[in-house]
Amino acid sequence: MNSLILRTASRLLLPLILVLSVFVFWRGHNEPGGGFIGGLLAAIAFALVEKAQGLEAARKALHFRPQSIAAVGLGCTVLGGLWGAFAYGYFLKGVWPLIEKLPDGSKTGLPFGSIMLFDFGVFLVVLGGVCGILFALEDVVANERDDKED
Repeated sequence: MNSLILRTASRLLLPLILVLSVFVFWRGHNEPGGGFIGGLLAAIAFALVEKAQGLEAARKALHFRPQSIAAVGLGCTVLGGLWGAFAYGYFLKGVWPLIEKLPDGSKTGLPFGSIMLFDFGVFLVVLGGVCGILFALEDVVANERDDKED
């Protein structure tokens, strides 16, 4: 697509959509959202860049191969699950090492733990998987156009 308005808007919308995806990911531990929806939002940002500026611009904006992103995400999900297995004997058991229970029953600390790591892995798997599929499909379409022109 060769639209000046879309190209200009995509440069502005990419960081905004990525910030929104991080917000939805972060919020997902206590409210609706999380890694899956955040990953989809991030993938939509790169899909917008791909449609507005082309496949190479989207690959450059992503910085890493989508398959590598998905592989790192899969590793994070497995580590998040095994963390609970090693700590409590149950796969995917929530481990919160930075939260302390006070004598009055309240809790204090940072909400980082195995569930956050698992959710981050889901975020990366969705981002890498969707971008990988999108980029592969766009490659096929571009190759078919080149074959028809010859």
